[in-house]
Amino acid sequence: MARRTSTFWYLFSKFWFWMTGWRLGPVVPPDIKKSVMIAAPHTSNWDFMYARAAFFLMDVDLKVTIKKSWTTIPVLGPLVRSLGGLGVDRSRNNSLVDAMVGLFKERDELVIMITPEGTRGYQPKWRKGFYHTAMAAGVPILLGYLDYKNKEAGVGPAFWPTGDYEKDLEEIKDFYRTKTGRFPEKGVR
Repeated sequence: MARRTSTFWYLFSKFWFWMTGWRLGPVVPPDIKKSVMIAAPHTSNWDFMYARAAFFLMDVDLKVTIKKSWTTIPVLGPLVRSLGGLGVDRSRNNSLVDAMVGLFKERDELVIMITPEGTRGYQPKWRKGFYHTAMAAGVPILLGYLDYKNKEAGVGPAFWPTGDYEKDLEEIKDFYRTKTGRFPEKGVR
């Protein structure tokens, strides 16, 4: 099977991980073609650089929702799209959850990354959009992580939401409590 990741981004990511001493941990299971990937703990602007490189190395066509206008700007638009920017037109649909569910219905394969903390600081209350999207689209939630203590980027177990948000969120957070963000005091508690 041909690699989906461009040679440039793949080689850049290998170099980045080598230069910074990072390694790739568990990857996205090959049988999961659609999922909501949550990324936590999100404590630094550097998180995107390591996460994006990890998914290039995994050869996962990871998408990040972004305002549609960012994907259509001349010169900048192609770069944003090459890094996984997936334009969402919210002027037609006020619900980002509905927009993402629609994206899942349109595609045979799709992994959308969301940071449920919504900020790089400590956030005890996570946004629920990732959960509602997974439930409505009938896809699993994959637990993407960056563990700065061990310099490892990877994917934890696939989590199928049960409909009991509070119980499921506690189980998800239990996994993330074992991972150390760049700024540990801002991590999941």
